Amino acid sequence: MDTAPPPLVDRFGRVHTDLRVSLTDRCNLRCTYCMPAEGLNWLPKAEVLSDDEVTRLVRIAVRRLGITSVRLTGGEPLLRRGLPDLVARLTGLGPEVSLTTNGIGLARTAVALKDAGLHRVNVSLDTLRADRYAEITRRDRIADVFAGLAAARAAGLAPVKVNAVPVRGVNEDEITDLVEFAAGHGYRMRFIESMPLDAQGAWDRSKMISADELLEILGARWELVPVGRHGNAPAEEWRIAGTDTVVGVIASVTRPFCGGCDRVRLTADGQLRNCLFATTESDLRALLRDGADDAAIEAAWRNTIARKGPGHDINSADFVQPDRPMSAIGG
Repeated sequence: MDTAPPPLVDRFGRVHTDLRVSLTDRCNLRCTYCMPAEGLNWLPKAEVLSDDEVTRLVRIAVRRLGITSVRLTGGEPLLRRGLPDLVARLTGLGPEVSLTTNGIGLARTAVALKDAGLHRVNVSLDTLRADRYAEITRRDRIADVFAGLAAARAAGLAPVKVNAVPVRGVNEDEITDLVEFAAGHGYRMRFIESMPLDAQGAWDRSKMISADELLEILGARWELVPVGRHGNAPAEEWRIAGTDTVVGVIASVTRPFCGGCDRVRLTADGQLRNCLFATTESDLRALLRDGADDAAIEAAWRNTIARKGPGHDINSADFVQPDRPMSAIGG
């Protein structure tokens, strides 16, 4: 009979069971809050983990470190060739596997991903207006996102979650519209505070719509009933009274949830990060390609988590923005 592996625990007693795996740093959008119009210098193909390498690292994470959920991210993960085959390999290892995407390629891949064992998807959508979407993303693709959302729901990738980042002067006037859109289509709406992870380093706290402001806007329209937070999930949730509609808020800046963080991140080029805002990484790709055995990789993984700090320092004068932008880290 198999025994459970020792937990992946840091010096503060936090047990890590959630692995975020970036499959590519490439993206087919150029969102103004993420990267410049010309894009970024993408990783050379040789530096990106192969399917075999991703699968081996996830196998080690699941069987030797106690990881139970894997979120595939990017960049835009749907740009990864052969993604359904990779998803099938990962789900075959036993964890719950989900995907965060901009939704553009979802209409043509949702059924294949569901058949491969994918459990659910999160789709980024900051506006319902075609003109505004084109302005934010520098691409006229909102119809593809709507089609992708519908395809994900039809394929049974439930719950389909819609993620939006409200920004002052950009889209804060659509907060209630987004909730009504999600509720009307059977999706689950989540709002995320804007974070200093843009490639330009131009994040402006004064433009961030805080959780308190967001709840004030929602509370002026509906009566909100607190649902709380499920386990170590990043989103606090509220139900609209008299309905089944649940709205989530991820307040990484103003209500940090670092004390319950159970996440660890693997970049597309095989660097392990113990925090979204980490300024150091551990090179698992080098270990893989130098012939390290599973025990050595496990030890490196555990050592990285053991060094994890108590939390990020966004609200401190000592905060240093990571060298990598969100598109290169993976959400």
